[in-house]
Amino acid sequence: MHVLVIGSGGREHALGWKIAQSPLAKKISFAPGNAGTESLGRNVPIEADDIASLVSFAKKEAVDLAVVGPEAPLAAGIVDKFEAQGLRVFGPVQAAARLEGSKSFCRNLLRRNNVPGPEFTVFDSAERALAYVETLERFPVVVKADGLAAGKGVLICETRDAAENAVKSVMKERKFGKAGETVVIEDFIEGEEASILALTDGRTLMCLPSSQDHKRILDGDKGLNTGGMGAYSPTPVVTPALEKRIEKDILIPVIHGLRMEGMVYKGVLYAGLMITKSGPKVLEFNVRFGDPETQAVLMNLDTDLLALMDAIVRGELDRMELKLKTGWSVCVVMASGGYPNTYEKGYEISGLDSAAGVKDAVVFHAGTSRKEGKVVTAGGRVLGVTAHAKDLATAKKTAYEAVGKISYKDAYYRNDIADKGIGKYRKKASRR
Repeated sequence: MHVLVIGSGGREHALGWKIAQSPLAKKISFAPGNAGTESLGRNVPIEADDIASLVSFAKKEAVDLAVVGPEAPLAAGIVDKFEAQGLRVFGPVQAAARLEGSKSFCRNLLRRNNVPGPEFTVFDSAERALAYVETLERFPVVVKADGLAAGKGVLICETRDAAENAVKSVMKERKFGKAGETVVIEDFIEGEEASILALTDGRTLMCLPSSQDHKRILDGDKGLNTGGMGAYSPTPVVTPALEKRIEKDILIPVIHGLRMEGMVYKGVLYAGLMITKSGPKVLEFNVRFGDPETQAVLMNLDTDLLALMDAIVRGELDRMELKLKTGWSVCVVMASGGYPNTYEKGYEISGLDSAAGVKDAVVFHAGTSRKEGKVVTAGGRVLGVTAHAKDLATAKKTAYEAVGKISYKDAYYRNDIADKGIGKYRKKASRR
């Protein structure tokens, strides 16, 4: 098969890395890819949101399967446009992609299908939203821009003044552009976060190993929110019994609810969950693989990913078997100094070959490019250094060993990725 991986981040490098291991993969193209993906196949200078050019390329180059990485082209209907041209593509159609593209659509779907989540109210008027904030008695609350906002449209407001400022920023000042034409105001729920990536063809569901992202920029979950500073998989907060509950109470009702409304969901469904004292609740749904969760999760996968994707597109996931490796994986994101705010690009990265030589570690490129034969920084999140081991502590140690061999100007990373999980496993062992 000729596979086209659409996107340029660490997620796309990880997907390409796993796809390349399949005997079905004869050729891989990346659009546009990065300095890491070029070792797996051909980088094509087409941006992920240039759908017309991607369709033309896929037809001209006889692409057998396109795999869509980012959310924006999915929300823009890339799957519908590929399928209209008789092209095979992995991902949900535009109508189903509203699960991520519209927070109000997602919340209302969950409400109709009795899926647990926070209480919420939707507003398309800043004045009505502000009047509602005046009536609130409990804080914090969460103000969310309805549309896609590159992971930045969620504002946790500790006070009434903060909530009012958030509404004005999103709806009046249009901090997130059109994404803020509507806002969702939700109750703040407490617990521990976890993520589940579920493969589905709209009839059959297959959960990949759970994971836990680290959103804050600083150690100890402090500082600004980011796209993710690292992840580990699986997480002890999702026990086997809890995973079954998540499937029964959350994932299956969502897939069934979409189908009942005329939307057969095919692809991967990412459930961002809060594990509360009363059980799991939905924080958000994404309609694509998460980043950096994918890097950690795929290291634990022992099944042919391309065969799974092909089966999903055919509607035959029920014929497949999920096989997993024994152990755990840890992904540490190396970022540019200043991220998630302003940062410089173009710094040469050294030590990549040394890091790649660390046993059981893989360096996934995210924000990198090649300039005059050298690999340089080209984004806020630069690399996802990932390792697999038979226990979580060793996986963390191996990942940081590889991190220590890489350097570039203003490099930054957290030092505590997976510590929560390691602590829980140690407590569990001490009780035995």
